Amino acid sequence: MNAKLLRRAGFWASLLVLFLPIQLLGQQPRYKLVDLGTLGGPQSYLDPGSGNDFGDFTRLLNNKGTAVGFADTALPDPFQNVCFSDCDVDHAFRTGSAGKLHDLGALPGGGSSLPTWISDNGFIVGISENGEVDPLYPILPQLRAVLWHGGKTLDLGTLGGGYQSEANAVNSSGQVVGSFATTVPDINSMQPGDINLWGPLDPPYGYQVRAFIWDRKNGMQDLETLPGGTNARALLINERGQVVGHSYTGTTQSQACNYPLSTNSFIWERSKGMEDLGSLGGSCTLAFNLNQRGQVVGSSNLPGDQSSHAFLWERGRIRDLGGSLSGKFTGAESLNEDGEAVGFGSLLGDTQFHAALWRRVGKLTDLGVVGSDLCSYATGINAREQVVGSSVSDCSLEEPNFRAFIWERGTMFDLNTLIPVNAPLYLQFVETINDRGEIAGTGVDLQNNEHAFLLVPCDQNVEADCQDANANGTAPNTAALPTVPRPNASRSLLQRTMRARKGPLVLARGH
Repeated sequence: MNAKLLRRAGFWASLLVLFLPIQLLGQQPRYKLVDLGTLGGPQSYLDPGSGNDFGDFTRLLNNKGTAVGFADTALPDPFQNVCFSDCDVDHAFRTGSAGKLHDLGALPGGGSSLPTWISDNGFIVGISENGEVDPLYPILPQLRAVLWHGGKTLDLGTLGGGYQSEANAVNSSGQVVGSFATTVPDINSMQPGDINLWGPLDPPYGYQVRAFIWDRKNGMQDLETLPGGTNARALLINERGQVVGHSYTGTTQSQACNYPLSTNSFIWERSKGMEDLGSLGGSCTLAFNLNQRGQVVGSSNLPGDQSSHAFLWERGRIRDLGGSLSGKFTGAESLNEDGEAVGFGSLLGDTQFHAALWRRVGKLTDLGVVGSDLCSYATGINAREQVVGSSVSDCSLEEPNFRAFIWERGTMFDLNTLIPVNAPLYLQFVETINDRGEIAGTGVDLQNNEHAFLLVPCDQNVEADCQDANANGTAPNTAALPTVPRPNASRSLLQRTMRARKGPLVLARGH
């Protein structure tokens, strides 16, 4: 065989190796499981929505392997009438692959706290009670946007004379974005009454909500709203200082959003101000994630609000990400720095949905499900095109079994088959995956307690902790593990993709 033919044979052989399923190559991934435990109470969490809710991205694991979450303490919650179901004080924590929880505490006098974002250089933001009640709604605690850094908890305050604020994201420059409540009554407030820390409120917390950006030099600044709007929330910020959020655009009622009125998304830059991302023709456009290139993904309704599609916005233009799994709905939850996006697509009839990957506009890949499950959805993608999410047995989400998955190179794996066979947790939800391949999520133990976890890929550095990892890929014995109804189970995932998960100024765990 001449040299040219040898080179050609080598080329095709390399392509074959690239596209063969991992398990056929003997490269099935394995992971060290780190059960993050608690701070003295029964449970721990990463995301306020416990991983079941779609949209409204929160970054809880950075590229240096540091994760943040919150956990029950042994202290009773002082607000017994509106507390979490376990009625324990919860504190934000920081942790790494060793699994030791560093309690971040709360503001002086405050009870519970939780984080919503960690930057690569360790800035952490979130929410903390301050120990005072809200004069506008006296059974509620006051919540404050906070920044944790250098061992201190900094109260970022409020604007407009209000008593509630939340911090949703922070970049490595220490710029923080979030929202605050004013004292201006508004029956169409972006504060929903049915999804919050305290459960349904009657009447709802009805005061205007506004977006802010904060830094040490300028303090908290109101970003205003899109033209015609009265309420806005800032949810995301990148290293360039671009801010993305949601804003009302008028007074038209909408049944398509979790917000009462028609809502669009915006991008804000200090030199340009607030720009409307536009829409695909419907009354609701919700941005869910932003990368360092300034690309934005999310979900936007089509004319008539009977369907919604995933979108990509960049350089002043919104585009339907395109593709279909034969249903009317698609949604993009997350994207990487190459602009690859993941989320879900509904199947024909819109009663089932599968995790989806867009490598580019119009290029949609059905990622499938684990085993005989009926539905799945993706929540994160990293620079290696590794995708994570959950596979679901019952698409109604009323009494489903969830199992966390990772998808790579064409194959979806149940993460429970890639950890030690005697693992203390059954892994249900994945919040995110970083560029090192580390995974953060939540699972349940045999006592039905939810625990946050980290998965660290097995290599020469952690091999000693992976000797018992289930290298054969067979499912663990889950006969004794509980089936756990998830938060907001009465609302279908497809419905919730058309809604914003986290209400402003609230902790949306929803147990």
